[in-house]
Amino acid sequence: MPHAPTSAPPPRTLRPAPRALLTALLAVLALCAGALTAAAPARAAASAWTPKPSPLTTPWTDQVPTDKPLNEYPRPQLTRPDWANLNGIWDFAVTAANAGQPTQWNEQIRVPFVAESALSGIKRQVNAGDKLWYRRTFTVPAGWNGRNVVLNFGASDWRTTVWVNGQQAGAEHSGGYDAFSHDITALLNRGGTNTVVVSVLDPTQSGGQAIGKQRSGPVEPHAGGGIFYTSASGIWQTVWLEPVAPAHITRLDMTPDLGTSTLRTTVRAAGANGRQVRVTVSTGGRTVGTTTGTVGGALSVPVPSPHLWTPEDPFLYDVRAELLDGTTVTDTTGSYTGMRSIALARVDGVQRPVLNGKFVFQTGTLDQGYWPDGIYTAPTDDALKYDLQKHKDLGFNMVRKHIKVEPQRWFYWADKLGLLVWQDMPAMDLRTPDSAARTQWEAEYHEIIDEHRSSPSLVMWVDENEGWGQYDQARIADDVKAYDPSRLVDNMSGVNCCGAVDGGNGDVVDHHNYVGPGVTRPSASRAAVLGEFGGLGLRVQGHEWYPGGGFSYEDQPDAAHLNNRFTGLIDALRLQQMPAGLSASVYTEITDVENEANGLLTYDRQVVKVDENRVRAANQALIAASRGTPPRATLPTGGYKSLRVTTPGFTDRYLRHYDGLANTEPVTAASPALLKADATWKIVPGLSDSACYSFESRNYPGEYLRHREFRVHREAGDGSALFKADATWCAVPGEGGVRLMASNFPGQYLRHYNSEVWLATPGGTHAYDTPDRFTEDTTWAAENPWTP
Repeated sequence: MPHAPTSAPPPRTLRPAPRALLTALLAVLALCAGALTAAAPARAAASAWTPKPSPLTTPWTDQVPTDKPLNEYPRPQLTRPDWANLNGIWDFAVTAANAGQPTQWNEQIRVPFVAESALSGIKRQVNAGDKLWYRRTFTVPAGWNGRNVVLNFGASDWRTTVWVNGQQAGAEHSGGYDAFSHDITALLNRGGTNTVVVSVLDPTQSGGQAIGKQRSGPVEPHAGGGIFYTSASGIWQTVWLEPVAPAHITRLDMTPDLGTSTLRTTVRAAGANGRQVRVTVSTGGRTVGTTTGTVGGALSVPVPSPHLWTPEDPFLYDVRAELLDGTTVTDTTGSYTGMRSIALARVDGVQRPVLNGKFVFQTGTLDQGYWPDGIYTAPTDDALKYDLQKHKDLGFNMVRKHIKVEPQRWFYWADKLGLLVWQDMPAMDLRTPDSAARTQWEAEYHEIIDEHRSSPSLVMWVDENEGWGQYDQARIADDVKAYDPSRLVDNMSGVNCCGAVDGGNGDVVDHHNYVGPGVTRPSASRAAVLGEFGGLGLRVQGHEWYPGGGFSYEDQPDAAHLNNRFTGLIDALRLQQMPAGLSASVYTEITDVENEANGLLTYDRQVVKVDENRVRAANQALIAASRGTPPRATLPTGGYKSLRVTTPGFTDRYLRHYDGLANTEPVTAASPALLKADATWKIVPGLSDSACYSFESRNYPGEYLRHREFRVHREAGDGSALFKADATWCAVPGEGGVRLMASNFPGQYLRHYNSEVWLATPGGTHAYDTPDRFTEDTTWAAENPWTP
């Protein structure tokens, strides 16, 4: 029976308190904890502001507070106890790109949601000639006296300028995906109200900057769009204030070294040249190791007998860094780390990525990171965590963050939950970039690497994708590897697609195959990965961004077909592709995105389309197979065999040809000689892959068992590559025999159906794809030949 889509259980969230109670509570917290106190005009603005309706609501859409949304500390790998969240209602205006600060502020926006989003309260298209303006007031808590104050932005897309009390704070910042900060101490009115003004210019695809999948256009759901989505302009990550000592730590670079059982650490700091720093690693309050060194220098903190970080056991150590002035501690930051290694190694003669020295197949999804209510910004931290948790629930151990860089809390959840991360550098527009665009893109890439280089979950940088804005592929891959030698590098995801040019270097050969999984083979120096495949679509009524406008790479009529088709693809990876050298796969995709309907979840995260238990079991079987010796099935070559049906009730039938078509028919000792000869095949090494097999007719030498338009024929070879591929079959284990999978269509099997023989697909929509006895019908016993 078809399975109806099941509802995704929403994470536990708290309902917002009534406004009066919430206001009173915040006031008490501000007095007790020294939290930020907004000036009266900002509070009045907040009471007048309302969000816009979202085209689809997620379980968290109505859980976003007006004041201080995303109120979790935003930088988990460099923490301090005192901070003040500036998220919430800001005054908002739009001017021409070349205009000065506005004199009228007629709108309000909820930061950090982009102007195009419903959760911002603006929900309007931003054009290339628009400049966005933000303004709010704040006071500095008295408890911060004697310390510098830093204004932090998680990310703002794209060119951002900041003023405090009418004076520009630092330099203009260019970049949509990296964090930046300004020390605003000298600009503050310590005893009263301060005003911060921010301008953002975002030309999206008409500029030369990194934009990922953003394209400027209507913000209301509409037909079209394809694989590109609504733009996300302006502030889109948390804005916050933080008090620091004049000399203070700015970054921790941490790389685990399993060979020496140490954590290699560099402490970066401002105003502290030559100062000493102390780094301590602990767990459960117990010190594991501590080392003292110099700011900016290399330290090695001992971590004896380290508890290794893995997806199954994502163990994290606590880290504390202290800046010293003699023996006095003048600044302290908290952090965490995971002890793990990632490298490339030859395993049983095949190049493989190895985690902690061991090969484990990396099975993940393409994660675009879009939301129908917040577009680029998840509505809550629970929502940000949810997509990663669903990966775990579905048995995946990896996620490819596609053409976007998430907030640091997303990496925290990946670290904590245990998911390997492939991080894409967001692409520029599809055209070839000019020199200024290249300089900016590479500088931003370095900033992104620096920001996330200490995350244990992050195991590979993906430089470019399908040739979008491609240039200098080999040089960039070498540069990234030199800048972060602790991780793998993918110079081009989808080298076989769309005019992409392979730089020829990096650690992996990365193919895209839709629906796939296709055939990707390792080289002498690079592992083979399937950077994208799948794209199976199922539209769920009531959960479509633009009803009737969804598309996929292969539509499924119902959830039952989707489950069978998906698990069939995963099984093909386990049975054929992984033993043949494939090391990782990325399924498209975890959720629907706007008009893409090929998610395992709907865009609103309200429905999980697949059977979680079946998908998890398929992924777990794939991972488990990679940890042992992959099961292989072999057939003897050079001699004759007859292929017997193993389906109960039909075991007297054999595969034979008749008038050029493959069929099955009962064969006995009393059968005519012609039937016996028709049911006898010479097994030879595969015409297109010698690791597989081809079946040559006993009584028609030079003619082979070949699939063509799904029907299986006996045909004479014409020497073409297509014929050789169609006539090559790879053996995988079967109960009581072998299953024969098409070499050029992994996951599709030689199957008998109503005495005819077809190339059948698990979850396919043809009559011969029926799931009833699919495995039995695709399993064949190689018996002694009827005609020797």
